[in-house]
Amino acid sequence: MILIVAEHAGGKLGKSTLEMVTAARESGREGPITLLVLGQGVASVAKEAAAVADQVLVADLPGLAQYNAEVWAAATAQIAQEGEASTVIIGGSRSGREYAPRVAVKLDAPYLEDATKLSSNGAALQAQRYTYLARVTETVEADGLVVVTVKPGSFAPASPAAAAGEEYDVELTLPASRVEVTGKSVEKSSRVALTEADVIVTGGRGVGSPENFSAYVEGLADAIGAGVGATRAVVDAGWRPYAEQVGQTGKTVQPKAYIALGVSGAVQHLSGMGKSKHIIAINKDADAPIFKVADYGIVGDVNAIVPALIEAAKQ
Repeated sequence: MILIVAEHAGGKLGKSTLEMVTAARESGREGPITLLVLGQGVASVAKEAAAVADQVLVADLPGLAQYNAEVWAAATAQIAQEGEASTVIIGGSRSGREYAPRVAVKLDAPYLEDATKLSSNGAALQAQRYTYLARVTETVEADGLVVVTVKPGSFAPASPAAAAGEEYDVELTLPASRVEVTGKSVEKSSRVALTEADVIVTGGRGVGSPENFSAYVEGLADAIGAGVGATRAVVDAGWRPYAEQVGQTGKTVQPKAYIALGVSGAVQHLSGMGKSKHIIAINKDADAPIFKVADYGIVGDVNAIVPALIEAAKQ
């Protein structure tokens, strides 16, 4: 089987899980696509998972109420061994990158990190990934059981399968946790999460100031119900938090529409949003690299154009 560890929050399956299902379908590896749902009170998540997978394995246990890298690694490795998995796919989120190497060690398996494409080369699994600040795409491969992390936003979300998969409860032997979570804080925002958004409005240094960013980038995003993104230059300048950074050293996104305001289009930024379905750019520099990848472009001053767009959106 191809084992995928589901990512979920708030009782809902994460978009990243649907992307991992697409990666599994494109990998060329044989066996049923199996989603492993870990947590407590995850019945609704399992039902969502059944719509896209051949089968769903549910571990609904008090010991899984809080994420813990040691526990997640042990649970994943146990299921992979018992189910004789050929491939284990884990999301390239912060938590996924934390426990995925542990799974590989427990299984004595090769580890392919941050894959942006999966395919088969005979018995080997091939993965493409970025290197040298996304200037180079390299292809790596491994035989036998392989553990893979998938870079978020690199694959399109999977569509529902022809028939719903079967759900099975599984028993796990969980290790005693050596780490105690003493507190947890969640960023509060009325906007859609950046990696879940169908439309994203991103601002670069070209918007001019933090005040303009709030007025124009956030203003347009709020008017059309979009997520808010920022370039590395904006984050480094302290205008916006790192959580909003899009690019090689930030988040990779693949929305239906990506609106870039005052974004020059450095290669590091393009690597994080280049697969967006439609790219709309506004920049006063007609030679800005962003226009080479944009589907629609306006050469002009963001400060003059965006207020009119906001007003039109409100109407």
